[in-house]
Amino acid sequence: MAKVEIYTTPTCPYCHAAKALLADKGVDFQEITVLDPALREAMTTRAHGRRTVPQIFVDDVHVGGYDDLAALDRRGGLDPLLAQ
Repeated sequence: MAKVEIYTTPTCPYCHAAKALLADKGVDFQEITVLDPALREAMTTRAHGRRTVPQIFVDDVHVGGYDDLAALDRRGGLDPLLAQ
């Protein structure tokens, strides 16, 4: 199964929704909380300037935020990406 990383903050509802979607699929993921400015800067660099959370990566592929993740799932593209 693919390595999944999700950058979050504790109170973000979209972060909770993204984690729930991944959990419903039985996906193990690494959560990186970006309350530390250095971690947020690292996320921003990795996400090509996007500063909002969540930012989701599957095997170093930047999926985007929750809306992007959910759209990818609706199109049937998430499961194949996770299976790599």
